[in-house]
Amino acid sequence: MVARVNASRSLRNALHYNENKVRQSTAVLIHSRNFAKDTQQLGITDKLGTLQNLAARNERTKVNSVHISLNFDPSEKLDDVTFQRIADSYLQKIGFGDQPYLVYKHEDASHPHIHIVTTNIKRNGKRIALHNIGKNQSEKARKQIEKDFNLVRADSKQRQQAYEVKPVNAEKLLYGKNAASGTKRAIANVLDTVLPKYKYTSLPELNAVLRQYNIVADQGSKESRIYKSGGLVYRVLDANGQKVGVPIPASHIYNKPTLKNLEKNFLKNQVQRRPHMQRVRNAVDYIIATKGRITLTELQNYLQKERISLVVRQNADGIVYGLTYVDHKTQSVFNGSDLGKPYSSNQMQQRIRQIPVMRPETPLIKQHTSNSQKNEQTQAGAVKGAVESVFDIEKESSPQAEFDERKKKKRKRLFH
Repeated sequence: MVARVNASRSLRNALHYNENKVRQSTAVLIHSRNFAKDTQQLGITDKLGTLQNLAARNERTKVNSVHISLNFDPSEKLDDVTFQRIADSYLQKIGFGDQPYLVYKHEDASHPHIHIVTTNIKRNGKRIALHNIGKNQSEKARKQIEKDFNLVRADSKQRQQAYEVKPVNAEKLLYGKNAASGTKRAIANVLDTVLPKYKYTSLPELNAVLRQYNIVADQGSKESRIYKSGGLVYRVLDANGQKVGVPIPASHIYNKPTLKNLEKNFLKNQVQRRPHMQRVRNAVDYIIATKGRITLTELQNYLQKERISLVVRQNADGIVYGLTYVDHKTQSVFNGSDLGKPYSSNQMQQRIRQIPVMRPETPLIKQHTSNSQKNEQTQAGAVKGAVESVFDIEKESSPQAEFDERKKKKRKRLFH
């Protein structure tokens, strides 16, 4: 089982996301606790009203919405009663057992999973601290529940990868039914994973991550109405990186990934990504030092083995004008120049195309069969000559050499 805990400022958005899934027949409300009515009798006003009334008891706490997803191995066949028991056990263990909460079973992915919507504001107005839930309490609860319910363990990387969001299939969306709703759902699933986890500080950096899921956040051209009004739409990309399908306005997606909200993340992430810069620099430097002269494509392949994606930006003529590094291990994104001048587009292209300088002791080949070999010999000879000239200068200018020369002249005068 893999648990994801997302905290935000909007209970309405979290609830509407799940209710929209219910209307699209891709989710169903299977359980609730601590509401005044039974689950099947709850209307949207009952659900939202109860949660918002609690949140209103602590106006100082702005982050009062808690949206949790519990994800299970694709091989597991769990019924609704088991989902209910797991949800109750998990929330009790992380300190939310007395809170009102709603449990939705989703059926829009290849693995079984449930979503839970609740608030961290108690009836007495006090808040439940969230900073330790994700790493400490949630992990302990997850491991115990795996034992209690005999679930497939999610400790291995292979198991966790099974629950990771996959790139959007543009062709499937274009030719499927309800293309607009399908596109919106696919985009929301990706944003749910990327936005709260990756540390990006600009829209191009965010797009460097989203493009790997076949999605792009688009402001439009500078003359467009969207750009002038500070708007943002999300588009699906095909296999060639071209925008296809229906554009989805950011304001229509449940967690409101608008430009204004993203800019708040930009500022926060400036600080959070800083400790991870050196890992990317070290990876690049090591590859260049050990692999010698390589192409950008080869550099991309080598970095991929270190879980770093190198996104190359180029114009219509194929001229590279920018590099972005996406470190999936630390989930940090860096424009090349942010890492330092040696990692920018121009400098990096020069670094990987450098011809290694031949050492003076490298033997010269007497027989030459090509111009390139002649050039190499000339270069080696030049290096050798340069080194020898340095030694000659040192020899001529040394105090011992001057003393010997004076002594020699004195002997000549004595014998002549």
